[in-house]
Amino acid sequence: MNTPPGSPPSCAIAAPKGRRLPWTRLIALIASVLLAGAWTAHAASSSSGQNWPQWRGPRANGVAPQANPPLAWSETNNVKWKVRISGNGSATPLVWENQVFVQTAIPTGKKAEAQKSDAAADAPAQNQPGRRGGGGFGGGQKPDEVYQFVILCLDRRTGQVLWRQTAREEVPHEGYRQNGGSFASTSGVTDGKHVFAYFGSRGLYCYDMAGKLQWSQDFGDMRIALGFGEGSSPALYRDTIIVNWDHEGDDFIVALNAETGKELWRQARDERTSWSTPLVVEHAGRAQVVTSATGRIRSYDIATGNLLWECAGLTRNVIPSPVADRDMVYCMSGFQGNALLAIRLGGTGDLTDSEAIVWRHNKNTPYVPSPLLYGDRLYFLSSNNGVLSCFDARSGRALIDAERLEALQGVYASPVGAGGRVYLVGRNGATVVLRQSEKLETLATNRLDERFDASAAVAGKELFLRGHDYLYCIAEQ
Repeated sequence: MNTPPGSPPSCAIAAPKGRRLPWTRLIALIASVLLAGAWTAHAASSSSGQNWPQWRGPRANGVAPQANPPLAWSETNNVKWKVRISGNGSATPLVWENQVFVQTAIPTGKKAEAQKSDAAADAPAQNQPGRRGGGGFGGGQKPDEVYQFVILCLDRRTGQVLWRQTAREEVPHEGYRQNGGSFASTSGVTDGKHVFAYFGSRGLYCYDMAGKLQWSQDFGDMRIALGFGEGSSPALYRDTIIVNWDHEGDDFIVALNAETGKELWRQARDERTSWSTPLVVEHAGRAQVVTSATGRIRSYDIATGNLLWECAGLTRNVIPSPVADRDMVYCMSGFQGNALLAIRLGGTGDLTDSEAIVWRHNKNTPYVPSPLLYGDRLYFLSSNNGVLSCFDARSGRALIDAERLEALQGVYASPVGAGGRVYLVGRNGATVVLRQSEKLETLATNRLDERFDASAAVAGKELFLRGHDYLYCIAEQ
């Protein structure tokens, strides 16, 4: 399509010069265009050019339609403001109109009081309820310090704190590996009326835009494999919020009423720990929730929770979130193997190895970063490295095949797209900006004195980069 990637398609269809389209073909083309716009219809209310309301942006594909952030910046150029964020976290900032929301976990210095031993957690891994092996929980040292789990609301113009709420104060029940983990790795979501702060095992909290708590839900404690910490974020669709709870215990996916917090439905799952965020897509007049995980990719009817379809084929430790276009969903993983599946929507039952699998790829897929679907181009990194691939999403044809971006030394942040450009942020403080094209064309390499694990947010003419210590607002100055 020639419209800007991610923007609503035009319904004007031109016939080839000197010819008229047969009416049957014209109707088919109009139907296909309307369908192409239908799957993102629910995102239109997010004012996608100005807001970044959730993990992976207004359409959950990493693209900010109609946004145009700067091409170049440094510590002394095009930094509108830079604010220190107390504590630690790698949650993506949320942006809605003049408000920027950031989640963080702040150590208080208070030591934990003696607590009863958790018999399940202290037992050998083979004997722990819900375990599927002897790998053991954690890997990070169990904390003995009280943390505050905080959501901050900043003024988008100045970076000043408008309000701050402590959702919970407690000692986390298990630790995480120090290289890149945090107690605030899960991202929230907003619809412009409410902001939903999500801290995994510490709960889900609904605030109004002035910071007043409306409701909260506690789902229990996750037992995360390998000490990697928690990472799956909620998905919001109209008045329904979805939480996926894959861990080394009893798994489930649950839907809540966004206004009240009341549980609408819950489905048990049989999965290991996964960190992937659910994706809501509309297809053929029905909204469905797609989840990526080790055992199965699954899709649920968002209205009822009924399983629509499932498909095997991913590797272990699934972290990347799926992305979708008008009629296909793209799921991938990159631990102990590589897997990318392009699955046609509309199927039912077990789709494994069926014709619903339009194409697949088994090399250089990401471990941590999620893919970017920018128009008909699917961008993804290899493992956690600065090795980029770009495929034609419709055909599976490689456009850029595992080419190294030398400036990036380790990547956890997911790429974002805006203004005809692709932004890739490295852990070493470098951001490589590419032209969105079929060839690798570097437009700029920008460096800041920070470490970046959080994925960027793009809204209007601004780019928000959440570092280990600081939140940057990048804008032309």
